[in-house]
Amino acid sequence: MSDSKSITVQRTIDASASAIFDVLSNPKRHVALDGSGFVRSDEKAERIQKVGDVFRMNMVGDHMGGEYQTDNTVSGYSHNALLAWKTAPADTDPPGWEWLWQLEPSGRDSTQVSLTYDWSSVTDKDILSKVSFPLVSREQLEDSLGRLAETVSS
Repeated sequence: MSDSKSITVQRTIDASASAIFDVLSNPKRHVALDGSGFVRSDEKAERIQKVGDVFRMNMVGDHMGGEYQTDNTVSGYSHNALLAWKTAPADTDPPGWEWLWQLEPSGRDSTQVSLTYDWSSVTDKDILSKVSFPLVSREQLEDSLGRLAETVSS
């Protein structure tokens, strides 16, 4: 058994970093990218433009008893290179898990994309007793990268 508290997947996508970043920075596009099946829609979310932005998503999952909402606070932002956010149940402070997208151009119209799901900062014993991390598998993260590749190539 691994003690790792994060999962990172990578894929080269045949699209520019700017085209990929354009999709990732628009929460309205996230439902099409979600390989976990949890994301249902955005809740009046605006395009992500800087660290500190917050976007709300409508979600569903047995781990939360059905439908719920999350607030996602942008924790990392570098135009066309990095986008990260910490997720929390709506109207609460982030309890410690984070999503990190990194883009590295690998040619004129090719980008190495890394997606990291990191729960290493979750320390709340109540959350750790209720939630079995990781909630999202490596395969679901890889599916998200595949969905992103399809989205930017269509």
